[in-house]
Amino acid sequence: MTLQLQCFGESGNSYKAALALELSGLAWEPVFVDFFQGAARTPEFKALNTMGEAPVLIDTDHEYSITQSGAIQDYISHLSGKFAGNSPEERREVLRWVLFDNHKLSSMAGVTRFLMNFLPEDKRPQEVIAFNQGRLQGAYAVLNAHLEGRQWIVGNDITNADLSCCGYLYYPEPFGFDRAAFPNIDAWLTRLSETPGWKHPYDLMPGNPSDRA
Repeated sequence: MTLQLQCFGESGNSYKAALALELSGLAWEPVFVDFFQGAARTPEFKALNTMGEAPVLIDTDHEYSITQSGAIQDYISHLSGKFAGNSPEERREVLRWVLFDNHKLSSMAGVTRFLMNFLPEDKRPQEVIAFNQGRLQGAYAVLNAHLEGRQWIVGNDITNADLSCCGYLYYPEPFGFDRAAFPNIDAWLTRLSETPGWKHPYDLMPGNPSDRA
């Protein structure tokens, strides 16, 4: 089986898919998308993903491709039998947290991190950044409370809920997340990073170091 992930190191959404692939044991390879030089807006890339976004997973053996990190994670679970939960109830709970992450956590974190670090300083909208950071504090509080007394977000094993919610939380660039302020999240991120096979996003995927803040 040959799986190719179109991705780049600065992308937390790409990281969700790349980390799932790495921990699944499936054979895969990253393919660099030079996002900051406009590669995702080219006709060639939009033929892969009309949304013009990374990640894109290409399964060459089955002549199949899929986009959006949550859908890619679900496909990885289909191929590997991992990370989807151990019962119908757990599978729905995993989906609930993936949707929470996509709507409340990663969506806000990704945009805020981009505005604060990858735009020229004179173009950074401070009111938007402050608003987003307020929304993020609420999302962090929800996740931190849920993790009280738990090892993982759903059940007794790592699932796509964990691999989705962690997507932006290992990045060093500032976007309004202080691990020390959320001890349950901090302990959970440490547990995940101690899992055999775990890699930091900048070690797992290719990128442009010169483009990082």
